[in-house]
Amino acid sequence: MSWEETVTASFRARHESADADDAARALDSLEATRARLEILFPRTVPGVTVVFHRRPGLLDLAHPLVPLERLLTAPAARRYVVGSTSRDTIHVLAPATLLARASKVPGSREMLSLAPDVLYARLVVGVNNRRLPPPTTPASLRHRLRWAWLVEGAARYFAGQVGHARPAIARRLREGRRPAFPPGLRDAALLGGTVLDLLARERGPEAAMRLACYLNPAGPQVALEEAFGGRALVGTEGTWRSHLARIAAA
Repeated sequence: MSWEETVTASFRARHESADADDAARALDSLEATRARLEILFPRTVPGVTVVFHRRPGLLDLAHPLVPLERLLTAPAARRYVVGSTSRDTIHVLAPATLLARASKVPGSREMLSLAPDVLYARLVVGVNNRRLPPPTTPASLRHRLRWAWLVEGAARYFAGQVGHARPAIARRLREGRRPAFPPGLRDAALLGGTVLDLLARERGPEAAMRLACYLNPAGPQVALEEAFGGRALVGTEGTWRSHLARIAAA
C-alpha cells in the first residue's frame, strides 16, 4: 500500500493511503491541541511531522524504547504506550490501529484517539524545560526517569487524556501495591496526570504549566511543596489520594 502525506498549518502526516481520512482528523485534533497549548506555554513546536504506523511490530522495531517503556509501565496503562518522539517528529500507531487496541471500558477509545496529542504535548513540555529538551539523550535520560511522573503527567493532562482515564485508574488502584507519591516510573503514564489535574483544580492551569516547565534542583518533593503554595508534602499526598479515590468512584 502506498504512503501519502497530509498537511495542515502546523503539522505534516505520513501515512498509508487507506488512513488518509483518519490522519486528517488526527491532524485537526493536533491543531486544536496546539492552539490550546499556545495560550499557556511560552513556546509550542511548529512544523512537526507525524508518522502513523499501521503495525505495532514495525513501530516497536523502529523505536525499541517504546516496548521498553511499555514493559516498565503498570499493566493498567500499557495499552496506552503507543508512540515516541524525536526533536520534531512523532511516531505513533495509525488511528485505526489505536482504536483496535481499545478495551470495552468507557474512556479507552478516547484515551487512545488522543495518543498523538499526548506525544505532541510531550514535545511542548520538552522545549519549554531546559533539562528535558527533545530528543532524549543520555544526559537528559536521568532527569526523564526521575521526573517521569511530571513529564508523562503533563503530556497527558494537557492533551486532555486524564478526563477519560477513570476505569484505568480504578483498575490500577485494585492491582498491585499502593501507588507512591509522586507516582513512580510504573505509574507515571497513568497517575502522573492526576497530580497536574489536582494542581490545576486548586491553583489554576498556569500553575500546572509552571511545574511542567521547571525541574527544581532540590527534587520533586520540594517542587510539589512550592507548586501547592507551600503546603507540606504529606498534606498534598492525602489530598491527592482522595482525588484518586473520587476519580475511581465517579
